[in-house]
Amino acid sequence: MSTNALVQKVWNFCNTLRDDGMGYGDYLEQLTYLLFLKMADEYSKPPYFRDTHIPSEYNWDTLTDKNGAELEVHYVHILTELGKQQGMIGQIFFKAQNKIQDPAKLYKLVRLINEETWIGLDTDVKGDIYEGLLEKNAEDTKSGAGQYFTPRPLIRAMVDCVQPEPLKTIADPSCGTGGFFLAAYDYLAKQELDREQLKFLKYETFRGWEIVPNTARLCLMNLFLHNIGDLNSEPPIERNDSLISLPTQRFDYVLANPPFGKKSSITVTNEDGDQEREALTYQRQDFWATTSNKQLNFLQHIRALLKIDGKAAVVLPDNVLFEGGAGETVRKRLLQSTDLHTILRLPTGIFYAQGVKANVLFFDNKPASKDPWTKAVWIYDYRTNVKHTLKTNPLRLDHLQGFIEAYQPGNRHNRQETERFRSFSYEEIIGRDKTSLDIFWLKDDSLGDLDNLPDPDLLALDIVENLEAALGCFRQIVSQLQAK
Repeated sequence: MSTNALVQKVWNFCNTLRDDGMGYGDYLEQLTYLLFLKMADEYSKPPYFRDTHIPSEYNWDTLTDKNGAELEVHYVHILTELGKQQGMIGQIFFKAQNKIQDPAKLYKLVRLINEETWIGLDTDVKGDIYEGLLEKNAEDTKSGAGQYFTPRPLIRAMVDCVQPEPLKTIADPSCGTGGFFLAAYDYLAKQELDREQLKFLKYETFRGWEIVPNTARLCLMNLFLHNIGDLNSEPPIERNDSLISLPTQRFDYVLANPPFGKKSSITVTNEDGDQEREALTYQRQDFWATTSNKQLNFLQHIRALLKIDGKAAVVLPDNVLFEGGAGETVRKRLLQSTDLHTILRLPTGIFYAQGVKANVLFFDNKPASKDPWTKAVWIYDYRTNVKHTLKTNPLRLDHLQGFIEAYQPGNRHNRQETERFRSFSYEEIIGRDKTSLDIFWLKDDSLGDLDNLPDPDLLALDIVENLEAALGCFRQIVSQLQAK
């Protein structure tokens, strides 16, 4: 079967299950379990003969000779038992549940997967099928999966700027479905790597943390489909809150898009049995400021994850650039202890979560010094007079090509100022109110030219995004008041 035909086959069955009320997320989850079992079975046979650590009574073959209620009962039993295993298998099947209520549909999905030899497929083919499903899942606003899916063109642009090198480690403390790892893997795999470098790329390059179990599961499967990690090795993803404690390992690169939402909070049950949300702060001795602002905590944690000469590229919302109090403290310390050399200001309409105004901060870690390491911050404004929508004008890599060229990945000292790219000295920034990095200089054409207003759909989208952002702020205020 051709690649396109196989992709279409997988999609068509997904649509069949959606007609039964099953969302992309649930379909993706079930596909993950069954694909994993099928590929593990293929690896256990010639010419591989690998020990997959899957007990024979729970392997793929035990699903193919059953149907009806017997198949459904056995499938549930497999999910339960494999969730108790060690290593990657136990991580993928952790708290796994069967979401396919119709045994006939389960039987059809088993047959669909069994008809193909998945190990023989090109890595890109398997990965493209899965990545496509992940993106469809992110588009499903009801699932809330959009917050775990960073636009792939933005990720690729960040990787192209950072240019990771072989035999170096890459971390993501909020890895979602693994987009940054895949882009970095593709970038490195295109280089001429020797045997040692290829082995390091597969087993030792990547380390991630993801607090949401289902998202961590999708990430592990995504990495496995892209040839990262192994059935017999420890998973490169930890399923926990990366902010809880000091890092035990430092990394050469950190590429990340921490989850949207400003405040960290936990749900607790009081003496009357009522549930309340309380602001969550992290008491970390290595943090510059103690705050419940999740984004500021991630920024401090990412700096702590870096080796003394490590490099970071991280997506953060606007509040990190201008918020006072802890925000000002963090910005001053970041300018002092790292070289915060570049900020990319992003337009709205590129994320699945509406109303998000975000930026990419690029900084290099440095050893302790009495003088600030940041001499100048170059800011690229790709927001003013830029309009993107997910449907009619989605972000593509070529949209960011101008930024990549201005960034000068090979030699940042060759940078030149342009209309959208300007340099601001350390002295200019430290002299601004609250050391604000929220800097604009371009004129917004839509504000002054009443005869050439944007199309009605873009105006409506702007209104929706502003309302969404305002609602988010109000929710944070309410949660803070309830926590007191």
